Amino acid sequence: MNAPFLRLVAEDIEKRFGNELADVAIVFNNKRPITYLKKHLSEVYGRAIWSPQFFTIQEFLRQATQETEASPLTQFFYLFELHNELLLQEGASPETMEEFYPIAEIILSDFGQLDYELVNIDEIFMELYDSTQIDIAFQHFTDEQQRFIRQFWQSFSTASHSGMQQRFLSLWKRLPVLYRRFKEKLKQEKQLNYPTLYRDLVEGNVADPNFVQRYQCVLFVGFNALNKAEVHLFKTWQTEQCAIFYFDTDAYYVDDQQQEAGLFIRRNILDHGLMNALGEAPHIIGNRTSAVHLYAAAGKNSQTKLLHDILKAQQDAERSTAILLADESLLVPLLQSLPDTKPNITTGYPLIQSPLYGLLDLWMEVQEELSHFKKKKISFQLLETFANHPLVKLASEQRSQLLHNIADKQLFEIDIQDIIVADSVLPHFFEAVADPKQFIPTLNELLDQLLASQDQEDRIGQIESNLLVETKKVLNQLQLGMVNLRPTSILFQIGLIRKAIQPISSAIEGDPLRGLQIMGLLESRCLNFDQVYILGANEGILPKTSNAPTFLPNSLRLAYGLPVMENQDALSAYLFYRHFQYSEGIHIFYNSLVSESSSGEESRFVKQLQFESKFRFVQHTQQQPIRFQPSPSELVIEKNDLVWESMQRLYFQQRRKISATAITTYLQSPLQFFLKHVAQIKEPPVISYEFEMNRLGTVIHQVMELIFKPYKGLTSWTKSEVLREKKEKVDELVVREIGNQYLSAYTTLDELNSMQRIMHKIASAYVHMYLDYDMENYQAFRIIELENDEDYLLDFPITVDGRQESVRLFGIIDRVDEVITADGQVSTRIVDYKTGGDSVVFNSLDNVFCPNTTNKALLQTLFYAYVFEQVTGRTQLEPHLYVARKMREDGTLFHTAKDTLEGEQLQMAKDTFVPFLRKTLEEIFDPNIPFKHHANAVVYPSDPYTLFYRNATPLDEEEGNP
Repeated sequence: MNAPFLRLVAEDIEKRFGNELADVAIVFNNKRPITYLKKHLSEVYGRAIWSPQFFTIQEFLRQATQETEASPLTQFFYLFELHNELLLQEGASPETMEEFYPIAEIILSDFGQLDYELVNIDEIFMELYDSTQIDIAFQHFTDEQQRFIRQFWQSFSTASHSGMQQRFLSLWKRLPVLYRRFKEKLKQEKQLNYPTLYRDLVEGNVADPNFVQRYQCVLFVGFNALNKAEVHLFKTWQTEQCAIFYFDTDAYYVDDQQQEAGLFIRRNILDHGLMNALGEAPHIIGNRTSAVHLYAAAGKNSQTKLLHDILKAQQDAERSTAILLADESLLVPLLQSLPDTKPNITTGYPLIQSPLYGLLDLWMEVQEELSHFKKKKISFQLLETFANHPLVKLASEQRSQLLHNIADKQLFEIDIQDIIVADSVLPHFFEAVADPKQFIPTLNELLDQLLASQDQEDRIGQIESNLLVETKKVLNQLQLGMVNLRPTSILFQIGLIRKAIQPISSAIEGDPLRGLQIMGLLESRCLNFDQVYILGANEGILPKTSNAPTFLPNSLRLAYGLPVMENQDALSAYLFYRHFQYSEGIHIFYNSLVSESSSGEESRFVKQLQFESKFRFVQHTQQQPIRFQPSPSELVIEKNDLVWESMQRLYFQQRRKISATAITTYLQSPLQFFLKHVAQIKEPPVISYEFEMNRLGTVIHQVMELIFKPYKGLTSWTKSEVLREKKEKVDELVVREIGNQYLSAYTTLDELNSMQRIMHKIASAYVHMYLDYDMENYQAFRIIELENDEDYLLDFPITVDGRQESVRLFGIIDRVDEVITADGQVSTRIVDYKTGGDSVVFNSLDNVFCPNTTNKALLQTLFYAYVFEQVTGRTQLEPHLYVARKMREDGTLFHTAKDTLEGEQLQMAKDTFVPFLRKTLEEIFDPNIPFKHHANAVVYPSDPYTLFYRNATPLDEEEGNP
């Protein structure tokens, strides 16, 4: 490998200054290269020397003034006050902080760029109306610059200003005054920002304009894109012979005018006359023929998984290694994918991707509901998130109790008075902040509680500690800035806090000179490594296709020499190309999948090098392995000793009851029958916004029982007209039964949440339909049985492995009655209420009495009728199904397209049903037939047992069934 850039700098320093380094200042763009240059200096000198003084450019320039730096939030508050003062002077209404905040950052950014580039404020913000004024005001500009300005102002004809244009012009007219008052405010407060310092230095408006003379010489190392203020200062100091410049260059992109990577170096040396202390640019990239590995990963995060395998195979402690993030959002996936190592990461672990941010964001979401919208209830998801958050440390018993209570009562919204989290780190988390002025102090108290809790248990790490402390600093700055302002809404404070804390990060520091170094491309300036891995090298990311928002249009930016997108492209190209000068191994990763956020293509910088350079690009395409489960691929439960013993104990000895639902479950999926009724795996309690038909059905059954209960057992006939009076009480009965379902004492409709109100409306409508149907089709009725789930047990004989056994059948009788039809006929019915998609229509009995039955409701109703007839001795029961949505069209008696299930047809169905029931039960208890799922059975999305059905064998493949 060629000697790295900082090594060359160290060698030149030794030649130029020998041991006289005590009065030499060395200035970088950022801190990271300082450590590396110190290392190279120690190697070059090989002995103890007086160290030079090291600075970042901001630290170096700060020596010219005694003023303190104003934080971004402080600058925002200054700008807000001053802007409203100007609006009042203009006779306009002042803006709220909520209205002004979105444009404040843009204004500050624009002000900063204008200072860095030494632009005349009055000129650029001058309100122009026609080309004559352009010619007069900008006659000193070049033709090209004047063309850019005219191009911008073409749309601003004085004859027809739109409302938006007029507001824009008014803002531009106001901005020069705002700029001057903002700078006066900073000076009054003895504060500054760096753009102001740059301009003041150029204009000599600083306390110590000759601070550079404190040093024998100032060395500026690794600078590339210079603003106009830096150019002015650097040229002045070079003329005064007190500054030397070290540019990291290569003839490949410097000598070729078409190479955008060399744009700023060429400007610095050729246009600005800054001399490179290292002499002519070396010819390195153009002569290299080594391999560059290009990896097309199948997904954004897949890049980090692919890198893990490569790093593991290429670990070498003697070689310096760096991972450069062209896409810095890959940091967290990268940390999760690294082999066992302690990386040095100065980009920082972002707060926004940490558990702490999730908790802070949750608290602000709760306060938005309670404090801003004045709600007394919160969504169940907020409480669930809180209970499961690792930083909360809610006692496991209390967490289980909370979550089970939510699921049992199906609480979509929870009254805050009912929330008790006293055992957590944050017992007052769900208390509303009454006074907006106390919002930030309350959030600070929350952070203090987290710090205290973690410290007591000695579990907090350096990263979490830094994030907490940095967050408190930002909140304190916010609080100080809002002290003298009129009260702001909690909703705005939430938005402001979210925006203010998002940039916070915590460094993960290891050895900066050894091991794995992780950084962004911008941080890699001046640094060189043996092995370089560049992640996220996609077109659209490297370089970026968007720039920071600005009020300064591109045409004006071009006219005044302000940075435009092309400048960002040139800087990105330089940061990318310079690693090809020195690194032995270069590995470039990009996401090859096309999506809304990914082009699926590698950066054009890569393509340019492939086409123009002598590097050998080795293409690697990630192939996602497809893993198949080993055979057998489906879950099959053999009735071995343990399973068989359990079945015998449950059903032959303990006489566990078998219901109609259990039978239809087996017909749909023997495996599900095993899970539910043999292994007794219960469905987990959950809450969902999806409608629960089982609860709706229970409410309807209970209400229908309450309506008909007074008539049960009466020997006389009751006219159906009495049901008209019962309809008036339906709404009240439904409210009460919904309360019973959710373990709450509801008495009025206002007490129900939104989902329960929907349930109430549907249940009430169904009950009305059932009652209307009875009144329209029957003259009178007698209730024989009603909602009996206790008395109808039947021991049913079956043959098991050659011996006689019996199992206990269990029938739930919704309603058995005698009715007088409209034509005077008397019939005895067994009635089942259904709220789902069941139907009284079926194709044939063959399709009903089979696995994957096509009409579960008919099977179940015949089951109930059979059990009732066997227990009571009554016969000739007609099976009726009340399906509210289809009753008027299809009736309630089961039928095919040709025949209705009554008379001989009904008896034939009953005679067919009993052998089928026996056959099914004997199959269930046949030790030679395993429990396995029918793959072509209907599986509903809400089925919690779906996980067990994967890779089941279809019936037509296994048994030849249709």
